[in-house]
Amino acid sequence: MLCPMSIWTRISDALSSLAAGDSLSDVFAKLRTPPERSVAFAIAVIALGAKMAKADGQVTKDEVTAFREVFVIPEGEEKNAGRLFNLARQDVAGFEDYARKIRAMYAGDDTAPLCDLMEGLFHIALADGIYHPNEDAFLQRVAEILELGEARFKRLRAQFVSDAERDPYDVLGVSPDAPMEDVRAAWRRLVRETHPDQMIARGVPEEAVKLAQKRMIAINRAWEDISERAA
Repeated sequence: MLCPMSIWTRISDALSSLAAGDSLSDVFAKLRTPPERSVAFAIAVIALGAKMAKADGQVTKDEVTAFREVFVIPEGEEKNAGRLFNLARQDVAGFEDYARKIRAMYAGDDTAPLCDLMEGLFHIALADGIYHPNEDAFLQRVAEILELGEARFKRLRAQFVSDAERDPYDVLGVSPDAPMEDVRAAWRRLVRETHPDQMIARGVPEEAVKLAQKRMIAINRAWEDISERAA
C-alpha cells in the first residue's frame, strides 16, 4: 500500500506524463498492477468525480471538501490535485473512456475494488446534500461499464442515498422474500467486505477507507430493520 505522500508523488509523475502529451487514459493504462492500482484508484475518483461535477452543472465547495474526505492531500500538493481535477474536467475523453480503462484493470469477477470506486463517487455526489437526477444517470452508466449489474448498483445507491423509500432489503442486496438465513449471510458478507483490512488489501487508499463507515452504518441499520420486522 502506498502512503498518501507516495500516491501524490506518483500523481505528480502522471501530471508530467500529461504535460508530455499522454492522455489521462494512457496514464491509466500504465497503472494496472499493485501498488500502482492505488494511484489509479485515486486518479479514477478524481477524474470521474470531475466529470460527474459537470453532470449537475456546477462544482460546489462541498464537493471539493468531499474530495478531501476521500483523499488526504499533503501540504504542497493542492495545486497538483487541482490541476488533475481541471485536466479531467476539460479532457476531450468522455467519462465512459475512463470507466472502461478502470474496468480493464480488474479481471473477471474482481469487482470489489470497483464497488469501492463507486462508493467514493456516491460520497462526492451527495456532498452538497442533493442527489441530482443527472448524477444518478451518470453513476448508473459508470456502474454499467464497470459491469457491476443493476442489482449491485441498486444496493450501492440504497446504502448511500437516504430517503423515506429506502428499502433495507435493497441495502443488503436481497429479495424481500429471502429466508432470514440468506439475509443474515448477506449482512455478514457485506460487513466482511467493509472491514478496513479487506479494503486496504483490495488496494483502496487508506484515507478512503473511512468512507466505509457510512456504508457500515447503512448495512447494520438495514439488518436491524429486517430483524425487527421478522421478530
